[in-house]
Amino acid sequence: MRVLPSERLNPGNSEGSPLPDSHVELPPVIRRTEFVALALAGLLVIAIVTVLYVGKAFFLPVVMAFVTGTMLSPAASFLERCKVPRALGAVLIVIAVTTVVTFVVALIASPAMEWSSRLPELGAQLKDKLHVFDRPLALWRELQTMVGGSEGLPSFQMPKFEWVQPTLEFLSPTFTEFLLFFVTLILFIASWRDLRRALIMTFSDRDARLRTLRILNEIEDHLGSYLLTVTLINVGVGVGTGLICALTGMPNPAGLGALAATLNFIPIIGPVAMFAVLVVVGLVAFPTIGAGLMAALAFGGLTFLEGHFVTPTIIGRRLALNALAVLLALAFWTWMWGPMGAFLSSPLLIVALIVKEHLLPPDAPQLPQA
Repeated sequence: MRVLPSERLNPGNSEGSPLPDSHVELPPVIRRTEFVALALAGLLVIAIVTVLYVGKAFFLPVVMAFVTGTMLSPAASFLERCKVPRALGAVLIVIAVTTVVTFVVALIASPAMEWSSRLPELGAQLKDKLHVFDRPLALWRELQTMVGGSEGLPSFQMPKFEWVQPTLEFLSPTFTEFLLFFVTLILFIASWRDLRRALIMTFSDRDARLRTLRILNEIEDHLGSYLLTVTLINVGVGVGTGLICALTGMPNPAGLGALAATLNFIPIIGPVAMFAVLVVVGLVAFPTIGAGLMAALAFGGLTFLEGHFVTPTIIGRRLALNALAVLLALAFWTWMWGPMGAFLSSPLLIVALIVKEHLLPPDAPQLPQA
């Protein structure tokens, strides 16, 4: 029979009193209830992700309207202070935003349609320009043959343009999604104050109501600041890109500048895609590769300055996001909802961090510092 440390008898004690408990630390034990709670939380996350993925046609325009409406609600509050009814202010704000977006899309669509009609011709020109790489590819094949490679690199082939129509279908939401987005956006902005009040009064505890009020105020303030700041920065990037394209002789600098400003709303992926667009357009438009890469290289320098100096300085620490968190959020929401999910990744990450700060405050129990 095993004797516990607390049951061992003291030799000098005739009454048989047990020895004091040992101070040896026992390994942590995961209780069954904790394991069940973790398993249920994991299943809940999987179920939510599955529902959001399957119901993209409904959830994407609704979430897009909620996030955009929260960003634009300070403007509606400003118009309301100027004696403009909130419902009318919501309609005016949506019309103004739609007008600006339509103007930007028109700047981008006009040259895009012109170039799409000349894709075979432009592809042939690009293939002729890339013949300069034939000799390095031939040397690589010879080197691969010398070291025992089975096959050399295949000759360069221009990609087919059958991807254009599927890509446009992927990027363009349906009319129903557009209609659902605009109607939800107008109603959300118009009734945001009532929704806030109803959400706060859902809780009976006073502390819970105050916490909910602080969370909603901080989300509204941060998303509004994020939209204004990022929009101004991206407009600056678009103007700078247009000037670069004009100075280097690129075709349609206004359209390329508008495209740069639009793509810059998508972190990481947007600047990379714009760099690729400038490379392709430059190689087609100019007779030499060096001249064709000038605009792309200048744009790369511009985005480097914007990403490493301008944006961190203007946004500051409060809205600064961890690069790894931004990358993971971007990858997840792009996989979930495509380009619109990429646009929503940073705002949704800001919302998640604000909720986490209030539900798990810094004075909560923390792990010891290493």
